[in-house]
Amino acid sequence: MARTQRDLQGDLQGVKLGTYYVVQMPEPDDFAFWRERARTLVQCDVPPDRIAWVEPGGSGDLFAHGERRFPVPESDAVPVRASKRFMKLARNAALHSDPERFGLLYRVLWRLQSNPRCMEDKADADVRRIEEMDKAVRRDSHKMHAFVRFRQVEDPDGNGAGGEHYVAWFEPDHHIVRANAGFFMRRFANMKWSILTPRGCIHWDGQTMRESGPAERGDAPDGDPVEDLWKSYYASIFNPARLKVGAMLSEMPRKYWKNMPEAALIPELIAGAQAKEAGMVSAGTLEFEDRPETLEAIDKAIHQCRKCPIGELDNHAVMGEGPKDAPLMIVGEQPGDQEDRAGRPFVGPAGQLLDDYLERAGIERREAYVTNTVKHFKYVQRGKRRIHQSPAAKEIDTCRWWIEAEREIVKPRVILALGASAARGMLGKTVSISKARGEPIALEDGSELWVTAHPSYLLRLDGDARDKQAALFEADLAAVKERLSELSG
Repeated sequence: MARTQRDLQGDLQGVKLGTYYVVQMPEPDDFAFWRERARTLVQCDVPPDRIAWVEPGGSGDLFAHGERRFPVPESDAVPVRASKRFMKLARNAALHSDPERFGLLYRVLWRLQSNPRCMEDKADADVRRIEEMDKAVRRDSHKMHAFVRFRQVEDPDGNGAGGEHYVAWFEPDHHIVRANAGFFMRRFANMKWSILTPRGCIHWDGQTMRESGPAERGDAPDGDPVEDLWKSYYASIFNPARLKVGAMLSEMPRKYWKNMPEAALIPELIAGAQAKEAGMVSAGTLEFEDRPETLEAIDKAIHQCRKCPIGELDNHAVMGEGPKDAPLMIVGEQPGDQEDRAGRPFVGPAGQLLDDYLERAGIERREAYVTNTVKHFKYVQRGKRRIHQSPAAKEIDTCRWWIEAEREIVKPRVILALGASAARGMLGKTVSISKARGEPIALEDGSELWVTAHPSYLLRLDGDARDKQAALFEADLAAVKERLSELSG
């Protein structure tokens, strides 16, 4: 329901100290409250440096005795402008634990009034910070969904009338508990449960959701008989060859282990996993569900891979090359005739052209990890010549298993996809180069994908067409170089 000026005048309260306004937030995650107050302050032409946003219990509380009403916008005040992208990111950023988040959001909202496209500036410090907050909150929510473990307890009323009740303990980094209540309500609709956290608790009795204040670890149970069954199930599905310890710790930090019954089995289960993997590779029994954990193991495995028709041709698998911790991964389509013979990626004409443009952009190839989406050369034989054929979508998707394994080990911060096949290998879907180039695409692991043309495309052009595409290619590499510099700074 729309708020009237009288409503706003009655409840939009704060403290005016000289030239400053202090807004007392009722809850640390109340985005709706912030949005309404921010809209009013913008319409009243109050700049960001005249406002302090204070969470409950914050230092601004000591001024509460001087409380005064904020000004109310004029009836003809200009409507506040906010892009869809800003609103989407701001909802999550408001849940971040950074005490400066509400001031940051207001500052960007203020700037949007004079520059409606400021959210499109990827190099802008304020925009970058909001993006980082959004990402951190989404990751924290993912952890909550994945690592909450309910344990059965006695009826909290102590009379047995309440039936079974389940309690979980979770330690969020941000103010995400209320925002994720709906997820657990839908997923465990027929259970009576409580999720206890140091930032507040939520409780579901099968019909009504309620909240309570912060809890301590001792308020949650340590275990129940059902956990033995859960541990048996976890041990039965554990596959040591699929285990990637670094990736596991990244996705499941040790701080969550104490709340997960299966975590007690991990040290025992991973013992000897790499030795078993090496044996499977040597014996030629490694299957797709058994992804290697090292680049050396991947190299051995792809030479044995025959999961698509390309691997059945008279060719050799070509492994990527470069530092194992390279900040940049360059991904092409597939090895060509010269790459197949040399056993190295990008050594033919397209590779030489790529080297020229990398040098112009100031990117050291030896500091990047260079590889291909498809690991074998696809061709048709015409006399003594082997003519390149583009891989089919199904072949790219099949070989995506290996490029993902390389990416998980190298952990690049930026990935440069050369051509549509490489982009599909990264995203699992086909994209238009002309539409995707020039802007980063955020990937789930926190890295960024940049898409450009394959250098072999430039070799097939001439005249004005080549000049135009060459300029675009050069600009794409320059943007990647700039982004790498920003991330390393």
